[in-house]
Amino acid sequence: MNVPLTGPRHRILPTRLGTYYLAAEDGPEGDAIIGVWREDQSYMPSAERLGTRIEGPDPLLDAAAAQILEHLDGSRTDFTLPLRPQGTPFQQQVWAVLRAIPCGSTTTYGQIARQIGSPRAAQAVGRAVGTNPISVLVPCHRVLGSAGALTGYAGGVETKRALLEVEGAIPPEAGAEG
Repeated sequence: MNVPLTGPRHRILPTRLGTYYLAAEDGPEGDAIIGVWREDQSYMPSAERLGTRIEGPDPLLDAAAAQILEHLDGSRTDFTLPLRPQGTPFQQQVWAVLRAIPCGSTTTYGQIARQIGSPRAAQAVGRAVGTNPISVLVPCHRVLGSAGALTGYAGGVETKRALLEVEGAIPPEAGAEG
């Protein structure tokens, strides 16, 4: 007899950009992705937050893995997954703006601050972007410094560059493999 899992669960997903941890959890609004983290990135969650490791079939984690791999191979530009990032109201506001940035586009921390009605909050926006728990699906990699620089990214600046190259937001680096 199978006992249903309670609490968060995760799957490990190897990709060409490194290993990702995909986490999901059932809640009052239904099952949703609660995290996508690149192995060894800043702000990696605790083992408790990741929950039980799933190696067998899991419809939501299977769909998330497939959609991320399709995105990385260039065949998917949007995601159709239920997401439930956990954060403060300010973080939620910033993450909602991130989700609205179209694939292939970029913005800046200052532009997001102005968009949410807090033009002097670029640094606070930067902190919210940096602590986004659902990388790739909530595209924090599409946020650049004020002069268009590829500034900090929890998964590493090279990963940020690779994601933006896949999306066509920046040209491939000379001599880089893709």
